[in-house]
Amino acid sequence: MKKNMIRFMAPVFLAVFITSCSRDKEMPQVQSNTITIENVLDSKPLVESGTFKGSGTPPVILPGQSVSFSFYAAKNQRLTFATMYGWSNDLFFAPANPGIKLYNDDGTPVTGDVSAQVKLWDNGTRVNQVPGAAVMHPGTAEAGVKNIKEVNGMDDYGHAYLAASQLMQALLTYEGNSQFTITIKNTSGGTANETPFSPGVWAISYVAGGNLLLPEPVYSAGKPSVNGLTNIAEMGDNTLLNQYLTQNTGIFTPLSPVLVVVYNGAVNPFYKTGENDRGEGLKQLAQMGNADILAAALKTKSGVKNVYVLKDAASTVLLPGINGAAGGKVTQQLSVVPGDRIAIATMYGFSNDWFFATTGNDINATQKGDVSASVGLFDNGTAVSQYPGAGVTQANLAGTPLQETKAIQAVPNPNAFNTLPAITGMIKVTLQ
Repeated sequence: MKKNMIRFMAPVFLAVFITSCSRDKEMPQVQSNTITIENVLDSKPLVESGTFKGSGTPPVILPGQSVSFSFYAAKNQRLTFATMYGWSNDLFFAPANPGIKLYNDDGTPVTGDVSAQVKLWDNGTRVNQVPGAAVMHPGTAEAGVKNIKEVNGMDDYGHAYLAASQLMQALLTYEGNSQFTITIKNTSGGTANETPFSPGVWAISYVAGGNLLLPEPVYSAGKPSVNGLTNIAEMGDNTLLNQYLTQNTGIFTPLSPVLVVVYNGAVNPFYKTGENDRGEGLKQLAQMGNADILAAALKTKSGVKNVYVLKDAASTVLLPGINGAAGGKVTQQLSVVPGDRIAIATMYGFSNDWFFATTGNDINATQKGDVSASVGLFDNGTAVSQYPGAGVTQANLAGTPLQETKAIQAVPNPNAFNTLPAITGMIKVTLQ
């Protein structure tokens, strides 16, 4: 009886074993991966800088002559510059820090005569002679270190000077789309302080959290001259100070809270280049850095398995590297199976509607290592683009985006405004 029972049960056990093995082959193997997104940008504090000079030989700006240059600026940003009072030992013209105000309190651009914001300064490195064509250069060095000081009617040696606004006229015009042009005219001709102006430098600082990142890029009143300003003030040579400003000019941008989507399928679930924004929340991510709306919409989509919005614990956004300190990063543990894909998106914070996102077929969820090459930078096509970091309608710079309707496209590099670092020099994505 027992042998008969064994003979009867054996085929049953065998069938169960075979079925179990078959199911094991069909069930995907779940694995754990940790995704890390980092802002690896080596940021710079100045959004723009440059030089200006006269058109003659030497390239000074003589009485009656003028020079113009254009730049972009957002609310709360200021323009500063410096040029030598040529017939002096070490005097220079520059706006009072932090620079010329470019927008009124109501947000409208400042235009017209802004000469009153320009001052005359003593660099403190040479003994001042009577100003005029007879001044000998470089002259006698000051005894000891002296600080930069405003010349307000008379210098420390009893020499008289008219107000800077009577020697230099500064006129602002607004070109639209956050672009200004300033014209600096030498109006010193026929005055007691007639002088040429030397080649000069100019700069615009980024604003983050309402504060200028480099509020005094050219000089600091009450402190010694640094970074090559002495070469302008004594010799009219703008080379060294321009080099310093150029080294501090570039890109600064935070990344918004990062959208991470795990899905099973062949197509990215929230965007496609060549198509318009779908109205599911990508617009809010690209313009405002708000990923929550898109995250909620994606959770209802077929094939989407998990959706995360990753925020920096301290600041919510991922700040770039600043003065050698590492940028922000976020991590998330994921449970994935073969065939799963990962898509991410985060705003280029100082833009109108640019966003980083995975490209092509997104990221194989089970792979390991650096997958940053899968990320691209895109224009969402829902807001008029302006100079990144200097646009008056950029939401993160206290502006209101100007709406437009265009297809989503990759941001070219160089773009219409500047040249960006390589994408892998701004954002890093790794799987471990």
